[in-house]
Amino acid sequence: MKNRTLLVIIGLVLLLAGPAACNYNGFVNKDEEVKKAWSFVQSAYQRRSDLIPNLVNTVKGAANFEQETLTKLVEARAKATQVKFEADQLNEENIQKFQEAQAQISSGIGRLLAVVENYPTLTATKGFQDLQVQLEETENRIKAERDKFNEAVKQYNVAVRRFPGNIFAGIFGFGQKPAFQAEAGSDKAPEVQF
Repeated sequence: MKNRTLLVIIGLVLLLAGPAACNYNGFVNKDEEVKKAWSFVQSAYQRRSDLIPNLVNTVKGAANFEQETLTKLVEARAKATQVKFEADQLNEENIQKFQEAQAQISSGIGRLLAVVENYPTLTATKGFQDLQVQLEETENRIKAERDKFNEAVKQYNVAVRRFPGNIFAGIFGFGQKPAFQAEAGSDKAPEVQF
């Protein structure tokens, strides 16, 4: 009788240990995918940040260019490069701070490109045209990497919420992760005037 009870207990432990190990390893894999995707997001934003000094220096060459626009863009870049955190610090507050800092850069670039339109000789230079193309490509990379990050977060969050994985996720300390959200007002189309 004692041996039978011991066998039943060992059987139950083995029955639970297999799924627990599989779920734990699955959570670790998905967590690493989120971290990898986050590193690609940071890399894409860093590329944009690295392009800004080249853009500013190219534009500075234009006579009578509005210095205030350049200064604001440089300041936005400086602030944005200070907002950094590791993938294991992903939470809604940190992502919001990151998005706000990057939105200031986007706004600065937008203002700069709008003002540059008043300088036809600048927009005609090959160096400036090349930088515009690189910025556009970089913005496309940022969007693609954010999409990949959100997909990795979705897969991770589904795994930690789905039964019976949610039980093991709670036991092992795996919680949901935040994704990028659309910026406020991005649901409205921008007004273009000529």
